[in-house]
Amino acid sequence: MPYPVIPEYITVHLGAPDAPAENVTVTFPRYIKGVAASEIYPTWEENALRANVLAQISVALNRVYTEYYRSRGYDFDITNNTQFDQAFSPDQETFDNINAIVDDSFNNYIVRRGNIEPLYAQFCDGVRTRCRGLSQWGSQELAAKGKTFWEILQHYYGQDIELVYNAPVGDSTPSYPGRPLTLGSAGEDVRTLQRELNRIRKNYPAIPAVAHTDGVFGADTAPAVKEFQRVFDLTQDGVVGKATWYRIKSVYNGVKSLSEVTSEGLTISEAQREFPKVLRRGDVGIGVQTVRFYLAFLGFFLPELPRIRISDVFDDELRDAVLTFQSLYGLTVDGTVGRGTWNTLQNVYEQTLQQLPAAYQSFAREIYPGHFLVEGDTGEAVALLQTRLNQLAARDPSLPTLTADGIFGAATAAAVRALQTRLGYSPTGAVGPVLWSYIITQGQGYGVM
Repeated sequence: MPYPVIPEYITVHLGAPDAPAENVTVTFPRYIKGVAASEIYPTWEENALRANVLAQISVALNRVYTEYYRSRGYDFDITNNTQFDQAFSPDQETFDNINAIVDDSFNNYIVRRGNIEPLYAQFCDGVRTRCRGLSQWGSQELAAKGKTFWEILQHYYGQDIELVYNAPVGDSTPSYPGRPLTLGSAGEDVRTLQRELNRIRKNYPAIPAVAHTDGVFGADTAPAVKEFQRVFDLTQDGVVGKATWYRIKSVYNGVKSLSEVTSEGLTISEAQREFPKVLRRGDVGIGVQTVRFYLAFLGFFLPELPRIRISDVFDDELRDAVLTFQSLYGLTVDGTVGRGTWNTLQNVYEQTLQQLPAAYQSFAREIYPGHFLVEGDTGEAVALLQTRLNQLAARDPSLPTLTADGIFGAATAAAVRALQTRLGYSPTGAVGPVLWSYIITQGQGYGVM
């Protein structure tokens, strides 16, 4: 899901970001109780306390959600230095009345209307320091005049704020997909990458536009990555490893001011995934189809896996196969396909291709190569694809013919898009496992598995 979750734990650096200091990891409610005890007075009006606690929660969640420090290479989520973040001491005495407010509201946070990221609800004491956000002593004065906590928050942050209630509590999962993204990679992480590069381009116009934010790392994504790497002094290999991923994340957060009270904001349409982050029973679509393809193929080599059909429905048959696969590879056995299961499926598939027994070598070249074929690819797999597309075109005059030269250029991409349109698929011009299976089998005149 693109929406924030409340982390079970938060890691705090007890000093300025670059200062040598201890990191402590505490539960999120414990952290907020410590912040509140350090930043405000328990004798204040309850509505002032509630307004300040919600601001403190939102600041912390913003740091976690935007990976503000993690994207910069730090091994913590937030500091306790008030020049950068908010005060916190693991030994700070807390107060019963504030603790009760935190327990009641730790999974609520402030957003700007239309945005999904927790608002960086900047605050200051309002006496020694002033800022564009909440005045702590000013909030007490407003509460003493009878203002509710919501009226106080609107007074400082504007009438266009909203409160998210009862956000789910879960693991704070790093955004990096766990494997480098390169030509032919596909999925939600590629789509996120494409969108973020296009937004960064507004501030850095030397970066070429990614024309198709379709979740497939193709010929228009690679130049954008390479130029980003050049601009920000990274190795210009066109591969999005951990360093490039987090530099993109950091720059994206910066150009959108996501960690400022004046944030441009992150809308649901910007963060929405093409497919759910987690595929589960009842889901349909190409993501499910792809999972079924991998498991159907692996079923030939792993006798423990139940044999399944290729379809686009996540039914009980698929759930049973996923449960078995997860058990075999030491994954969380929950019958859903999240990032860990998805990546393991891809890795096992690719490893199986590389270790095919000799008896399979005669037709090994016709097995899906393990990555999306996209414009810019070259090699035997592309030549075979072109040959099979030509065989399809011989029976269907609406499809163009190609030169089978092993170069995936504009003409091949156009032929793929034409076939996808005829089949009712999204015309991405990229060939994944399901479309590959169709082209190879139908090109030979066989039925689809």
